[in-house]
Amino acid sequence: MQKLIEEIRSCRVCEEHLPLGPRPILSMAPTSKIVIISQAPGRVVHENGVPWQDKSGNNLRRWLGVDNDVFYNTANFAILPMGFCFPGTGKSGDLPPRKECAPQWHSLLRPQLHSVQLTLLVGQYAQKYYLKDQREKNLTETVRNFGRYLPAFFPLPHPSPRNNIWQKKNAWFLREVLPELGRRVNEILY
Repeated sequence: MQKLIEEIRSCRVCEEHLPLGPRPILSMAPTSKIVIISQAPGRVVHENGVPWQDKSGNNLRRWLGVDNDVFYNTANFAILPMGFCFPGTGKSGDLPPRKECAPQWHSLLRPQLHSVQLTLLVGQYAQKYYLKDQREKNLTETVRNFGRYLPAFFPLPHPSPRNNIWQKKNAWFLREVLPELGRRVNEILY
């Protein structure tokens, strides 16, 4: 696995499309229990080189009920984005993850994760890729029906502060989804 991670970190497949250049960011070990499949690193993460070390990551750790030490322990969490590099910024936020990464690398990495008990699909890109035609008509309905995808997958919205409005509109997420997420994470890790 380490050799493959080093190969990914030296990947330059889509270099000409990345405004800040390539800096593949991922984190995992064969013993990781929970896999977080997300979109792509943001600008802050591209700069600091630490996955989820930004405001979105703070929200995600709060949702999971874990601190930094637990979160960054690769025996607990594998962090596997759909796109490993910062894709750039568009009119309404970061651009979508590059389409080259997941097809090229996920099928090589996932079989090396031998202890996975739960995979979190964070955001629409991860849900579309992994759930395919099994997902609901939109992200909101997919997340609302999270139980349908258990025990293998747990779909979530992106924890970006930009999604605070979504959370206010969908109060069931705080009442129903987050307690179940916390329960499952706690059961797996402790």
